[in-house]
Amino acid sequence: MTVNLITKEELQLFKKELLAELTAVVNAKEAPTPKWLKSYQVRELLGISRGTLQSLRERGTIKATLVGGLMFYEYDEIVKLLRGGRK
Repeated sequence: MTVNLITKEELQLFKKELLAELTAVVNAKEAPTPKWLKSYQVRELLGISRGTLQSLRERGTIKATLVGGLMFYEYDEIVKLLRGGRK
């Protein structure tokens, strides 16, 4: 069994590094979740093509809202779909 000794300075340095990392984690603010997603964002989240997204819309699996020529999807609905809550 090998025993490694550390110095008091090494221990203090470790403490400072650990405290800095913990402070960064505590102070890190999560990005706010968006209410609406654009088509490309939904495709990226689900890993699907444009055609597949269109098919999901046509079958009523995903609801979309048309605003100024752009399709928007509710974030919460997409999360439900990902979790299997919507068929």
